[in-house]
Amino acid sequence: MVFQTQSVAYVVLALLSALVISFLMTPVVKSFAYKVGAIDVPKDDRRMHKEPIPRLGGLAIFFGFMVSILLFVEITPEMRGILLGAVVIVVLGVVDDIMALPAMLKFVVQIVAALIPALSGVVIQAFSNPNIFSDNLYWVLGWLSIPFTVLWIVAITNAVNLIDGLDGLADGVSAISATTVLVIALMASEIQVAIVMAALVGACVGFMPYNLNPAKMFMGDTGATFLGYILATMSIQGLFKFYAVISFAVPFLILGLPIFDTAFAFIRRIAHGQSPMHADRGHIHHRLIDMGLSQKQAVATLYVISAILGLSAVVLTTGGEQKAMLLFAALCIVGAVAARVVFPKELREEIREELGELKDHGHHEEEKKDEDS
Repeated sequence: MVFQTQSVAYVVLALLSALVISFLMTPVVKSFAYKVGAIDVPKDDRRMHKEPIPRLGGLAIFFGFMVSILLFVEITPEMRGILLGAVVIVVLGVVDDIMALPAMLKFVVQIVAALIPALSGVVIQAFSNPNIFSDNLYWVLGWLSIPFTVLWIVAITNAVNLIDGLDGLADGVSAISATTVLVIALMASEIQVAIVMAALVGACVGFMPYNLNPAKMFMGDTGATFLGYILATMSIQGLFKFYAVISFAVPFLILGLPIFDTAFAFIRRIAHGQSPMHADRGHIHHRLIDMGLSQKQAVATLYVISAILGLSAVVLTTGGEQKAMLLFAALCIVGAVAARVVFPKELREEIREELGELKDHGHHEEEKKDEDS
């Protein structure tokens, strides 16, 4: 009981430390971003903001996370590999936020960063067979474990980066995913994993006040790729090692939103004869905006979806597949009904405001014509 209380205390302290440091460091990083010219200028229709906004906010998240880790986490060889790879990812992100780097160069550096933890023992060795009709219950990867691990880390790193398109979206979704892994780790008594996830949650929440719409600062590639990298590596430590042998779906549920968005983006681009790395305006958040939702509504919708997936993953690890599927279905129905009730009202109000503006504009035009005649 004393051990459990002490462990929970470490988790809470790690979260609060990262939160405070991230929050206090953001204004400092913001000033630095202006000095080095790391400014996001709205130069195409993919960007939702209208004014230049400093990026590099991911540095504040990184500082908050690292200080908390160094204070409360035991640095094992695996953890050292994860942190070294994180430093590589952050350095790459900072350079990219200041001066845009070629996609291929970033991809190669990300592979190098993923190899560091993979060669330090952070590997996916086996997971449950998704084919329920097969007699072979598990897939043991063998020599494929390192290539598969690198693929997973690089894919999730970029997946989180790709959903960073609205104020507070990547930060909030990452916080929700990290919270899910934190809860599962606590239930499994994996305290070190729980402390790391608590530090990540705290760092995300500390940056949140500056990143919510209307954003005062963006996390940039520095933050988005760092968050994706830590979620990917810690999902291997905390999920694939303990729960992927129970269900193949657990890591994919927790990171379901960025995984789906990235997969859909790649399929869409290839179908249109474009490079999979070609930037476009077809992500889930863009589609929600095009449907008429405001930025805040679109982000709230994606937060809810991410939370539903995370809660389903928690139930799957504790109550089994049938309960998780029932919960997932029930929450989806509730979410759909809530959307039908809430959003049409919001949309009607926005349409009414726009019509009012058009009428006012029409009146002004008529008055102008009368004056001219």
